[in-house]
Order: sequence, then C-alpha cells, then structure tokens
Amino acid sequence: MDSVVHFEIPADDLPRAKKFYRETFGWHVEEMPTMNYVMATTTEVDKEKHMPKTPGAINGGMLTRSNTVPAPSLAINVKDLDAAVEKVKSAGGSIVKGKVAVGNMGFIAYFKDTEGNVLSLWQNAA
Repeated sequence: MDSVVHFEIPADDLPRAKKFYRETFGWHVEEMPTMNYVMATTTEVDKEKHMPKTPGAINGGMLTRSNTVPAPSLAINVKDLDAAVEKVKSAGGSIVKGKVAVGNMGFIAYFKDTEGNVLSLWQNAA
C-alpha cells in the first residue's frame, strides 16, 4: 500500500505563510533557496534519516502558488514513479507535471485525480 508521506501548502506570500504556520502551530520552517521551497517540520524527526519519529506523522513544505499546485496537496510515496504515472493515467487521472528530480532526495510528479484534485507522487532516490 502506498502511503501519504508529505504535504504541500501553496502561498501567494511565502514570508507571510511561514510566519503564520511558525507562530500559529510552532512549526519549524526552513528555506531551501536553490529549490524555491520552504520545508515545514511539524513533528520531531530522526536525526540520521530525517523521518518523523511519530508513526503516521508527516512533514511538508510550502511553495509559491501555481497552476501546478493551486491548493494544498498531498504526496504519495511510490516505489516506481514511472509505473505509478502509468497507473494514474490508466485509471482516468492526468499528469499535471511530469517526473522531475528534487535535489538528490528523489523524484516527484504531479497528477490530477478523477475528481480534479492535484496530488503528487514521490519516489525516494536509491
């Protein structure tokens, strides 16, 4: 079973959004300037693997609102992103943005489900 492992919150004003989530919920937010992205840590992580210590908890990020991510989105971890893209298409979904590398961490692709929701597929780097 493929699990939800990450969330993304789009923002029109990233500094304002960072301040809101930091002050309202106590999240740690960290700029990733080379990726134009803000990591949002919502739960304690393992220092070696950088994964949540609490089962079921997830961390996420914030990015500038775009046509690709117009509303909050969830990322689903898959073993084979290319195969998952084909499954999405054969099940009636569509690809919004194809596979791209995210630094040396892994790969992401955005899709629209049959209900018009935009989500993403995530594959960890080997």
